[in-house]
Amino acid sequence: MRVAYVFTTAGRTVDYVLGDMIVPQLELDDHGAEVAGMFFFHDNVYALREGDPLGERLAAVADDRDILLMLCDRCATKRGLAERAGEHASGRERYEPRDVVDGVTVGCFPDLYAALGEAGVDQVITL
Repeated sequence: MRVAYVFTTAGRTVDYVLGDMIVPQLELDDHGAEVAGMFFFHDNVYALREGDPLGERLAAVADDRDILLMLCDRCATKRGLAERAGEHASGRERYEPRDVVDGVTVGCFPDLYAALGEAGVDQVITL
């Protein structure tokens, strides 16, 4: 089964669920599902700051397993982790990550859908 995670809940969800459960399982190759991508909202974007221990671990696992890591463009911009970088062909604003771990992208739902479109995701899990 291929899954994608959407991290929307504020608070300790990312530290606890992602940091203490999901990432260790991925590191041990014992998660039980193939993860296609992760999308981060609100203050959850801070987990992927450059130098953050959880973000660095997640970036290494994502690189090894080809997992999409995407920050909500507006959430990341408001927190100084992205900046405007022009427009998409559709005219919608485009953003680039700033001061985050390697491999992170920034976008909105159309970007997420495009990135995961051919990944064959069976389940989207919102935490």
